[in-house]
Amino acid sequence: MNTPLAQIGVCAGGEFACVKVQGRANFTSSIDFNTVLIHLREQGCSHFVIELSECALMDSTFLGVLTGFGLKMTQANGAQATRPVELRNPNARITELLENLGVLHLFTTATGNVELPEKLECAPQATAEHSREEVTRSCLEAHETLMGLNPGNAARFKDVAKFLAEELARMKGEKLK
Repeated sequence: MNTPLAQIGVCAGGEFACVKVQGRANFTSSIDFNTVLIHLREQGCSHFVIELSECALMDSTFLGVLTGFGLKMTQANGAQATRPVELRNPNARITELLENLGVLHLFTTATGNVELPEKLECAPQATAEHSREEVTRSCLEAHETLMGLNPGNAARFKDVAKFLAEELARMKGEKLK
């Protein structure tokens, strides 16, 4: 059974944003996901709900991008007691992956419908074409984030990160020729 690639939809207004991830969230959709989150943050959003009821799975790159954003938002939130990124309706596998990677503490989790504030603009997000170099860089950064947050992840991802770093260096070398 092939699970469709992730589709990303956004409802945002004021300081609130709900980003719905549907399908298979992997390295190909992680760049668009990150771009959406950065744009919303730049527009003044400070509370994010990532709605995952229709997200079948996340690969390590997508998990790393999500984790990196959760870390940035938690650091920006400072001493406030609440975490600014909520994962709504994550399935047991996604929750288990985040827990095993040692990063679940960056998020709040909840189940049920998202209560959307009034005056929100909602729209699906278009996916963009990304170069092999952009994808490789994004994958490397995501895995470095996971390794940096939990030393136990280094054993899991050191070979992947090494391969990605070498591949990125090779691509840059080809550009210089």
